[in-house]
Amino acid sequence: MKRSSSALPTPTFLTRWLSGFGRASILTLDHAGAIGVLTAGIVSALFRGRVRMKDVLRQTYIMGVQSLPIVFVTASLAGIVTSQQGGYQLASTSPAYLLGTLVVQSVVLELGPLLTAIVLVGRIGARITAELGTMVVSEQIDAFEALGRDPVAILGAPRVIAGVLTMPLLVGFADVIGVAAGMVAANLSTGLGFEAFLYGARLFWHSWDLFYGFSKSVVFGLIIPIISVHMGLRTKGGAAGVGLVTTQAVMFMILALLIIDAMFPPLLLQ
Repeated sequence: MKRSSSALPTPTFLTRWLSGFGRASILTLDHAGAIGVLTAGIVSALFRGRVRMKDVLRQTYIMGVQSLPIVFVTASLAGIVTSQQGGYQLASTSPAYLLGTLVVQSVVLELGPLLTAIVLVGRIGARITAELGTMVVSEQIDAFEALGRDPVAILGAPRVIAGVLTMPLLVGFADVIGVAAGMVAANLSTGLGFEAFLYGARLFWHSWDLFYGFSKSVVFGLIIPIISVHMGLRTKGGAAGVGLVTTQAVMFMILALLIIDAMFPPLLLQ
């Protein structure tokens, strides 16, 4: 028997690639639209006075005070490693006091905001996603809506507001701890005195650097809770769904942080 001439052609690599790109684009636009609607709901709840200050303070304590130990440890290690590697690279080629410039600029401009944000992704972002996802699969969110209460105003807005308020404070602590740890490490590893370290730090310091670092922290403090709340409220499929969505949320948050971090230098350092 002869094969039918109307058999469907085999999909080419380009066809499969375009199909995958189309599905990814649709999914991205879906998430972007949902995050936009969520943000509008949070702003609306805030201006209509539907966000309880008690909830904001509770989330601020969870995100801020309880995160201080891990932020201190991360910032200390960042300052120590930067100081040791900088001392190795600058040895016998540059004045020793430039190590102060390297440590301060690295911590304030990049390591302080970014590492603190990544720490909060694991500690706060995953927690928010898992909490709200569990509430969705256990139908607690449906109960709120049945009673005429807005889950976004009750659960989402306090976490987002707390994130925006807390992140700059944590980054400020991280900057101080990171610079102090780097200064001590420079003294122990290279013999650089504290006065020489501070001289190098002041020599190339710009007030704009501090604004730049704290601008990052505000944006990161908004992005982390927004994505985690968004992903948590989209959870489906029981306990397995909660685990899957939490993993996806962590991946999306880290990717978003890195993309936004890469956008800051051309926007604010030119």
